[in-house]
Amino acid sequence: MSSGQQQARAQAAAITPSGQPSSEQGRAPADRLLALFDGHRLSPGQRRIAQYMIDHLTEAAFLSITELAERVGVSQPSVTRFAVSLGYSGYPALREVLQPIALSAVAGSPDSREEIRRNELQAAVDAEIENLESVRRLLADTNQVLDIGRELARSVPLTVLGLRISVSLAEYFAYAARRIHPDVRLVTRGGSVAFDALLQSRAAGGSWVLAFAMPRHAKETLAAVRAARSTGLRVVLITDPTLGPLVDEADVALTAGTGSRLVFDSYAAPGMLSAALLQAMADADPERTQARLESYEQAADQHGFFL
Repeated sequence: MSSGQQQARAQAAAITPSGQPSSEQGRAPADRLLALFDGHRLSPGQRRIAQYMIDHLTEAAFLSITELAERVGVSQPSVTRFAVSLGYSGYPALREVLQPIALSAVAGSPDSREEIRRNELQAAVDAEIENLESVRRLLADTNQVLDIGRELARSVPLTVLGLRISVSLAEYFAYAARRIHPDVRLVTRGGSVAFDALLQSRAAGGSWVLAFAMPRHAKETLAAVRAARSTGLRVVLITDPTLGPLVDEADVALTAGTGSRLVFDSYAAPGMLSAALLQAMADADPERTQARLESYEQAADQHGFFL
């Protein structure tokens, strides 16, 4: 179907879109489209498909699976998996739902694409606010986090583990923890490199590993956590709320939701939980913390590290 035919069909049918409950018809097309994706964890490739639909709703809703795959730059099976991940039997079933939304967008406003884009970004922020609210509820009882902070502070050395997408969180924690802890060892590579580092940490007297595992969860992270346990190290795991074998392997699991509304995940909540653990470590030995912070500041000033 040509672009002109699609628009003619849309204009002809937009007056009385059928098959939708009256409550759905009353919602803005942007909200109805975003509701289809809400609550579903999509891979980066699937988010590309969703983003194309957001940017080209009135066109995408009438494309064949072959045409959509070509426009997005993915395979046809990827489009099918995308539809199934949203709860539909396949792409044709998803397209049947998309078309009335597209028709109402044509009838409603020529600026619908900009409206959808604006709402999408705001919805991503709203989702992160809810993730932070969950962390706030987790921290209502401070005893657990304070107890974990004391254990991590006592572990010398302390190993911080984060592989693949979780590297940035592990690096942030290790960078800050080195200001208040005498021996922090960062592990960002899996396999035998991680195993050797964990063995050395245990042999040097370490008792705990703090591991970060954000989705999509890597098999090498599970292997590293199991390796840590096999050496006698105990594991604190910061991960998303998805249950799985990683949580089963950890001695302590703290969960924080990741923002999954955009092409790549965002980590406001895991970052906040990490900062809370760092505070708990600092509070566990305030004299050591103060002495190390003062020493660092003096060195930084002496060498002119900062503006």
